[in-house]
Amino acid sequence: MKALMFNITAPNYLALQVLGRLNRKYYYDGPFSTVKLADVAEPVLPNQDWLKLKIRLCGFCGSDLNLIRVKESPMASPFASLPCIFGHEVYAEVEEAGSRVSGFKKGDRVTVNPGLSCAPRGISPVCPSCADGRSGSCERYAEGLFAPGMFAGICKDIGGGFAEYMVVHKSQVFKVPDVVSNESAALTEPLAVGLQAVLDNRPRDTDRVLIIGGGVIGSMIVKAIRGLGIGCSITVAEPSLFMADYVKRSGAEHVVSGSIIDAAIRIPGAKAYKPMLGERIVQGGFDKVFDTVGHSRTLQTALIVTAGGGTVSLVGIGNRVTFDPTPLWLKLQTIKGCYGYGYNDTPGNRKHTFEIALELMGSGKIHVEDMLTHTFAIEEYKKLIGVNVDKGQNRAIKTAIRF
Repeated sequence: MKALMFNITAPNYLALQVLGRLNRKYYYDGPFSTVKLADVAEPVLPNQDWLKLKIRLCGFCGSDLNLIRVKESPMASPFASLPCIFGHEVYAEVEEAGSRVSGFKKGDRVTVNPGLSCAPRGISPVCPSCADGRSGSCERYAEGLFAPGMFAGICKDIGGGFAEYMVVHKSQVFKVPDVVSNESAALTEPLAVGLQAVLDNRPRDTDRVLIIGGGVIGSMIVKAIRGLGIGCSITVAEPSLFMADYVKRSGAEHVVSGSIIDAAIRIPGAKAYKPMLGERIVQGGFDKVFDTVGHSRTLQTALIVTAGGGTVSLVGIGNRVTFDPTPLWLKLQTIKGCYGYGYNDTPGNRKHTFEIALELMGSGKIHVEDMLTHTFAIEEYKKLIGVNVDKGQNRAIKTAIRF
């Protein structure tokens, strides 16, 4: 079968430190490319608790681009193994179900939680995070039946969705309601990321919320807040006019492209004070801030404009960050890590974030289909990556490989 393989070796890495600065195309085209199209054997079920899926759509994530451009933090390297078939935003149809899998049959439309946590790895008893329903923070990503890998797509033994077929554990798969389109189903995973960030730091109707970055995840956070019926004020900081218009249509009240500190003064009525050196600090500000970028500059700005007792959710995954912690202690703030998804208490029972996301899309409370602006055949992978390198010029929001 055709599959997109990701790999990085010491010679590749060293060469790309120079060539990548000359032309970003060298990361995905040329002798030192980190990604290539390959013919590989179709996967087989590891055991009868697994399903084989025929991939229909697999979305291209910002983390995929970071992998290709060698921008991921080396601290996460113990929880990955190479070479691998990458891609983790999956819409597929069941091709085969193991004998110990119930509730699924050939042809069922499904989407996939890509996490390779304790259950898929055959680990028992499960770790405390998995026992608590937060398998996205599993403590055993480097143990069990398979090579290290936090999710399908960065594990050499369990391939991701940039291939014609993949295998998934029964705990990873969710049926897609008939009323949810194929394209919407392919965006369940990124919607679940934004939805979990909101559920973990849920605003009140009276809160003033700031989202730094109006890209895919920033837009999903806006949609999640509105889909959950939360009436808070939402401000999004986004320099792209194209994406600024989209997040406004998605439910943001204010979109700013300039100074976020000025926006904090203008919108929630914060007061700014100028220190002897450096950037202004404000008193008052936004009650909850979601930083979807995760760089030193954005995290520092988030702390500056967050009100006393407020919470900054660090959704974006940067490499290294440095910041002045003065606002953190001065205003008794909280920085909250955000990653993955899990089970959440809802009226009546506990539901996985994927279930909630599919229900919200099925009920029409959240619409995401229009975010999928470009699809490509797997043979066009270089064109797909090129579009993602310059999304603004290409007016791209979400892209995917379509089989």
